[in-house]
Amino acid sequence: MATTVMTSLTQFNGLRPNLSAAPVKSMAAIQPMRRKGKGALGARCEGFIGSPTNLIIVTSTTLMLFAGRFGLAPSANRKSTAGLKLEVRDSGLQTGDPAGFTLADTLACGSLGHIIGVGVVLGLKNLGAL
Repeated sequence: MATTVMTSLTQFNGLRPNLSAAPVKSMAAIQPMRRKGKGALGARCEGFIGSPTNLIIVTSTTLMLFAGRFGLAPSANRKSTAGLKLEVRDSGLQTGDPAGFTLADTLACGSLGHIIGVGVVLGLKNLGAL
């Protein structure tokens, strides 16, 4: 009792539609399309852990967090003067850290470490060294 009807089906491959006139059987299960390649939006995820890009971002973020925690960079409780000396002040932020490193300091130093790491990665990619 299945009847065959000729219709024009629009199939998309990338951004351009392909029009094809194919017989369609009504009352039949429609099979999903199988993709042959990755297409324009394919992602490469092999070897991310330990890749040069990952190591650069982890290293720069760790160094920035280390500098903020051990008093080598300004933080909420240590402000910078005009001569780039760090002086202690009470910011009023609660912390359980003996050095006074707060959540705001962690987020700020982590963000700055990521920014520095992305700059290094983009610079090395531009030079062709990465």
